[in-house]
Amino acid sequence: MMNLLSANLLLPGLLPALSKESLFALSLFPYLGFLWFLTRSRQTPKLALIGFYMTLLFVAITIPAGIYAQRVYGEALANVDALHGGAELFLTLANILVVLGFRQAVMER
Repeated sequence: MMNLLSANLLLPGLLPALSKESLFALSLFPYLGFLWFLTRSRQTPKLALIGFYMTLLFVAITIPAGIYAQRVYGEALANVDALHGGAELFLTLANILVVLGFRQAVMER
């Protein structure tokens, strides 16, 4: 069965084009469901779970940073190194926590 994205790629004009902003916003719902299940299962190492939640902090920082970059510099966030690097710092920290959390769980076993 063909999903909406593949139908849009194969039959342009049949469906309205999905913007990257729309896809980004829609991707938050599955991620929130993922976090809900991880939290509810109580099987995810606590540090890793904190890292997964920190990814939401990254998103919460990236959105206003992108708006600021567009309004002040007239550029995409990726083209304003100081803002982009600052936002990506939170993603890096989140990833480190996820890795350390799972590493700790593996070492304990």
